[in-house]
Amino acid sequence: MIRDITVLAGGTGGARFLQGLLHGISAGTLPGVAQDAVVTVVANTADDIWVHGLKVCPDLDTVMYTLGDGIDPVRRWGRRDETWSVRTELAEYGVEPTWFGLGDRDVATHLVRTQMLEAGYPLSAVTTALCRRWLEPTYGDRVRLLPMTDDRVETHVAVTDEESPSGRRVVHFQEYWVRLRASVPAETVVFVGLDQATPGPGVLDAITGADLVLLPPSNPVVSVGTILGVPDVRDVLRVTKAPVVGVSPIVGGSHVHGMAEQMLTSIGVEVGAAAVGLHYGARSAGGVLDGWLVDEGDADQVARVRDGGIACRAVPLMMTDHDATAAMAAAAIELVTGPAAV
Repeated sequence: MIRDITVLAGGTGGARFLQGLLHGISAGTLPGVAQDAVVTVVANTADDIWVHGLKVCPDLDTVMYTLGDGIDPVRRWGRRDETWSVRTELAEYGVEPTWFGLGDRDVATHLVRTQMLEAGYPLSAVTTALCRRWLEPTYGDRVRLLPMTDDRVETHVAVTDEESPSGRRVVHFQEYWVRLRASVPAETVVFVGLDQATPGPGVLDAITGADLVLLPPSNPVVSVGTILGVPDVRDVLRVTKAPVVGVSPIVGGSHVHGMAEQMLTSIGVEVGAAAVGLHYGARSAGGVLDGWLVDEGDADQVARVRDGGIACRAVPLMMTDHDATAAMAAAAIELVTGPAAV
């Protein structure tokens, strides 16, 4: 019986997958999973940025707000029923950056987080405190949200800039995504501080003590990839007793949401469902995966993944509602725990 599930998650894709996973657990529709199963979410923090003196953690907040029913359902980030008076006033003062807006309701989270950090609390303790509002009322102690590290890690992107003497400039990932809208090629992605980071409290135990580890359809370079880049995380994934199964973020040769296509191109990985699975690699060959789901439209790539030593199956991967997403999670579980598992 599966009682402990660990999910390595980025922002929007990871959060939506978690909604369906938790829906399936509560409904009892996930094969072999107890209805009181505990889900531990290890979230990417390499997207974090300091804005107007406040610490902003986009992926942590997206997971909190989504599971706590506070997310804006249209934008899929930030708070629902948001207003923007603070952003307007800052713009009137000419305070940069004007391209990164903090909503009036959202800013409260960043104020609390920053005050606690400046008081000496680590990010993991701050996140636990924030989750008392967003997760505990609905899930009690059945859902835990852990930052991948308490250390400062930031993703930067090198882009072409003809006005720069070097012909390029380096911008924070959030500027690349929010201001530039990922509209220019990413020449290089740089993870500042990642190789010196220490896994956050509970992260390694959540992987080694799990009955199942899931990699949802989050960005394989700047979301799941950064979690795997924290020292020791990849090593414990290779040796955990739990099966490790992932879901492709690439459907039909393109990402469903976000910028996986741009990021994969920047590291020289083919933009394809099979290529991403093989980029993660088979645990039997030093990688991190036992199983990999691809979309039914990419069924022709299943054999290539299997040839790489990873169990693979093609199923519908559109997260159209909680039931559809729960069905994806069920298929992932069946792939690595059912009689056909390899």
